Amino acid sequence: MIDLGAVQQIAVDVRDAAGTLTDPSSATLTLTLPDGSTLTPAVPLPSTTAGKLRIDYVTTQVGRHAWRLVTSNPTTAYADVFDVRPAVPVGIVSLADARAQLNMGPTETADDDELRGFIGAATSAVEQALGRVVVRRTVVERQQVGRTREVLLRQVPVLSLTSVAAADGSAAWDPMNLRVDQGTGLLTVTSGALLAGAVDFTYQAGEAVIPESYRLAALIIIQHLWETQRGAMGVQLGGDSDNWSAGRGFAIPRRALELLGPQLPGVA
Repeated sequence: MIDLGAVQQIAVDVRDAAGTLTDPSSATLTLTLPDGSTLTPAVPLPSTTAGKLRIDYVTTQVGRHAWRLVTSNPTTAYADVFDVRPAVPVGIVSLADARAQLNMGPTETADDDELRGFIGAATSAVEQALGRVVVRRTVVERQQVGRTREVLLRQVPVLSLTSVAAADGSAAWDPMNLRVDQGTGLLTVTSGALLAGAVDFTYQAGEAVIPESYRLAALIIIQHLWETQRGAMGVQLGGDSDNWSAGRGFAIPRRALELLGPQLPGVA
């Protein structure tokens, strides 16, 4: 995964039937962007080694990208995907925090990309376990509602309401005439027209201040994922049942779940 705005290099080695690197007569690259649109960037012929096609694409959208390269003479086809993360990463802890947890020195940066993936995975695991948003982010949520004064927003806690508008643009509701309970996400129309039809709610959700217990739980999960990648699990896969919560598998150590609160199943 790369950052938004970074260059993704699409690399293909074209070989003929004998397995020899060969420049094709033609090459067409089709890139499908996250929004469903497609691009066909030019494919330059190699300047040095024959057959080694390299296309540099500057990313402009967040999400999954799919590409397919087809060549003629020799006739070949290649396909793959790559992902682009947001310009502002969503993580409970920073890369520096994760590296400190693993006792890495300031110059040990070779595994930073892998660690960033672990940070994202740990963040998702914590939020899923809690059933709530921890890292502040913008949520755009569409709901189909009848004529009503109350709607329950799905992502809590709700920090602030940005806008409420009909999906087709035919109506909008002034946030000043709406009240939101931050903890429950209950939105109430205090004055003006009732909510009706397909409505888009845009709001900020997450913790204003992330509790230290959530941060430590995320760091424990990151360390666990790091160790499993390197076969350094020690006794955790043996008889140390205190590390694990029954029914939750082996992704989240029990000590991390306990930090997230006794309300979680299998922790108390």
